[in-house]
Amino acid sequence: MASPKPLTPGSDFLSFDYPAKQFRHSCLLVNADCFEWLGKVPDNSIHAVVTDPPYGVLEFDSEHLEKRAAGSGGIWRLPPSFDGHQRAPLPRFTALNPKERDRVRDFFAEWSTLLIRTLRPGAHVFVASNAFLSQLVFESICKSGLEFRGEIIRLVGTLRGGDRPKGAEEEFPDVCSLPRGAYEPWGLFRKPLPNGWTVAQCLREFGTGALRRTSAESPFTDVIKSERTPRRERDLVSHPSLKPQSILRPIVRASLPLGTGVLCDPFAGSGSTVASAIAQGLSCIGVERSAEFYAQALLAIPKLSLIETGSSEGQQSLGIMT
Repeated sequence: MASPKPLTPGSDFLSFDYPAKQFRHSCLLVNADCFEWLGKVPDNSIHAVVTDPPYGVLEFDSEHLEKRAAGSGGIWRLPPSFDGHQRAPLPRFTALNPKERDRVRDFFAEWSTLLIRTLRPGAHVFVASNAFLSQLVFESICKSGLEFRGEIIRLVGTLRGGDRPKGAEEEFPDVCSLPRGAYEPWGLFRKPLPNGWTVAQCLREFGTGALRRTSAESPFTDVIKSERTPRRERDLVSHPSLKPQSILRPIVRASLPLGTGVLCDPFAGSGSTVASAIAQGLSCIGVERSAEFYAQALLAIPKLSLIETGSSEGQQSLGIMT
């Protein structure tokens, strides 16, 4: 199999006819629907994907965004204050009916089918999820032919779950509807290596097939201690599912095993994945369909990239400090 020609992230070729802006280290943000954008990307081009998708875009439908803005909820749960802190709106995934769950399945099956064509053999895909929907989402992604390689567990107190039965809190004070969430699963997938190839062959030919170690002494681990997104980052961009740089940077670093190549975030949102790549001198293409979030990301990316995370790569893995 011939090695594909390298892509230049800042070229007009990759922004096509969509609005786009280039940042440092050949990073690019494109205002486009990723389904359309992926259809234009050449085969076997992208080295890795790190993304936090909008679960079938249900919670980001205009109807539900309008309800959230008006404070009337929709699919968004509008929780009360907790211990003196105002809690942010959260998607109520437990409220999805069978038809909406089918919509989630179809969304990820279609997305991953478009994606796998654009990936280099051996390319890894990291997909943020949640404990309630991960089994549905990961199964749908695997239908495209991507291999399931495990999960990256982000240890974090999310304040989701742990509530008493709605409307019967006093009647059942000693029970909770769901356990209080303390972790976030990220699905890890890989495009299959060419038949009969070793990882070493794939690394030599395509620069993919493996994950970058945290250091010469420590491998990348599948459990990462994390924090809820700090106020200093949330103050930079108003996005309901902003991931902190402290979790993104180790994942982004691991996704490009040789420290080179093109990383992609098809659901760029606030641009936090692009910012993480810039902070580490890596190349990344973010694609965001919302004009509102795209405009916010243009301003937030340079600032997020300058955030200090407490270590050189921003990783704090279970039992391993870098």
